Amino acid sequence: MTAHRDSDVAEVARLALQIGATAFGGPAAHTALLRREVVGRRGWVEDARFLDLMGLTNLIPGPNSTELVMLVGRERAGWRGLCLGGACFIAPAFFLTLGFAWLYQRYGTTPAAGDLLRGIQPVIVAVVAQAIWGLGRAAVRSAFGAVLAAGVFALSLAGGNELVLLFGAGVVALGRAVVVAGRWTGLPTLALVPPDWLPLPLVAVAPTGGDPRDLSRLFWLFLKIGATLYGSGYVLIAFLRNDLVARTGWLTEAQLLDAVAVGQVTPGPVFTTATFAGYLVGGVFGAVLATVGIFLPAFLFVAVAAPLLPRLRRSWWLSAALDGINLAAVGLMAAVVWTLGRAALDTVGSGLLAVAALVLLLRSRINSAWLVAIGGGAGLLAGAAV
Repeated sequence: MTAHRDSDVAEVARLALQIGATAFGGPAAHTALLRREVVGRRGWVEDARFLDLMGLTNLIPGPNSTELVMLVGRERAGWRGLCLGGACFIAPAFFLTLGFAWLYQRYGTTPAAGDLLRGIQPVIVAVVAQAIWGLGRAAVRSAFGAVLAAGVFALSLAGGNELVLLFGAGVVALGRAVVVAGRWTGLPTLALVPPDWLPLPLVAVAPTGGDPRDLSRLFWLFLKIGATLYGSGYVLIAFLRNDLVARTGWLTEAQLLDAVAVGQVTPGPVFTTATFAGYLVGGVFGAVLATVGIFLPAFLFVAVAAPLLPRLRRSWWLSAALDGINLAAVGLMAAVVWTLGRAALDTVGSGLLAVAALVLLLRSRINSAWLVAIGGGAGLLAGAAV
């Protein structure tokens, strides 16, 4: 087993903290910022390997960008890098969200962050666009790949479910590989029963009765969500409404919307919406339990899935399916930047800011955190001038 230096572990921790504290804009932006650092500036992995890691996160439940940070941490610094990278990426959002929850409960409103976000969003558009350019060159190696990625892009804009598009692209790519190679036999049978090592049995025995404010029940509820949720952070909203508003009545509709808003205006994983909701239900201890509960399955899934990646690449049929998923991921990111760009680049100033950021990203190795800070500062200055 390869020994990793303490300096590598510390480097992973510093990078995860940096991205966790500056990564506004959701999973696509997190992925783009991470790729900029680990592929472009530091050279820890190549684009092809980064795409494989992205594809693996799409095969398991949980917050994809957080899982990607864990996988990159493992690539650089082994198991310590996996654990510390994930924890450091989550920590800034946890503490910021906890602070917002305290202010919310004390003063009844969330801090205004519109001006800050209006400056940051054009920079995020540029960061994601630059990442799509680099990842697209690694993923799209044929006319078929270009058509598949473009199809996912179009279907996503038309409202297609991202999970269906990801796995659908994998099936299409596998089907093409079967036809091209003429391999009609030897495809493995997929078991319908989850392997014994999945923590889903723990979810099945989660407490369902007792005091509605029971903190152990709060933990199990968020553990269930973290272990079964596929898709973007927006899918999380539906889960939280069903469990926290409709079933338990712990939160009102207005409180849920405020929790989602805080998750959007803080950097790092959107799943820290759970921190805000947990605080409203059970104070600081409730926030800790909710956060640990929703993120713990991701650590377990990544720890089990990461060693399987070499096997995926050695298997011709799994490798073909993973290539399709990688192409779909590029198409989905392109749809996100298109949608975000239409919303964020609504003025001449925001358009110029995005173009300037993109030029700097393409022509230099500037740390993207500086660009995010500059964008945020420009937004605050523009808001103050109005």
